Amino acid sequence: MREAVEQLLLPAECLLCRALLSFRDSARLVCDVCRHRWRPVRAPWCPRCGQPEPLFGGCRLCAEWPAAFGRARSAVWLDGGARDAVHALKYGGLPRIATDLAAAMVGLDVPGLDSGLLIPVPLGRARLRTRGYNQSERLARALGRRWGRPVVDLLVRTRDTAAQTALTPEARLANVAGAFEMRNAECGMRNEGRPNSALGRPLVLVDDVFTTGATLAEAARALDQAGACTVSAVTFGRAVVPDFT
Repeated sequence: MREAVEQLLLPAECLLCRALLSFRDSARLVCDVCRHRWRPVRAPWCPRCGQPEPLFGGCRLCAEWPAAFGRARSAVWLDGGARDAVHALKYGGLPRIATDLAAAMVGLDVPGLDSGLLIPVPLGRARLRTRGYNQSERLARALGRRWGRPVVDLLVRTRDTAAQTALTPEARLANVAGAFEMRNAECGMRNEGRPNSALGRPLVLVDDVFTTGATLAEAARALDQAGACTVSAVTFGRAVVPDFT
């Protein structure tokens, strides 16, 4: 209902450049020109975490990832209009823009998509109350419609964490340590002592931005500890970070 009202009241123009959209594209928020300006993340990259390959030695960004966490991929670099689009999703109260972001993610290659489940990274309770929605969940559902895959809320946040934006890589890891766990029996996702059938299928975590991978790795760790066999991750944006080697 909220998105229908938003679409009715907002003019049919691109959120980023203010160009008028055609009637055919009136449901979108980003025009084709602005979408083409988003810089795709391309190889060569670390085959596991998708970070551009380091100049020397192996990739340390994903060295401590849990065993089940096999691959992470991002669609575009988080700069210019791509950053503005993410900010609109997270802070601008425009969850409908998730459809435009998901369109850029369709070609991401992760294992088991034909039988996998999409798992949105959960938001803390305080931010969920303030924002009114989980941007990762909106992105996962938009992507699920594109891929024809179901979205399952397998994870919950056990506590609110500080914003990651200004933290160092080491502080990011400490900030999210132990912040996720599987939903309990009351939520209908798991019975103690009985394996969850979802854990035997490929699981694909969905989030808006990959910076150092700390949040995704911790979410994957919770799934790994619960018995997941295969965990991958996809994000719309990838922040430009220094070489960690």
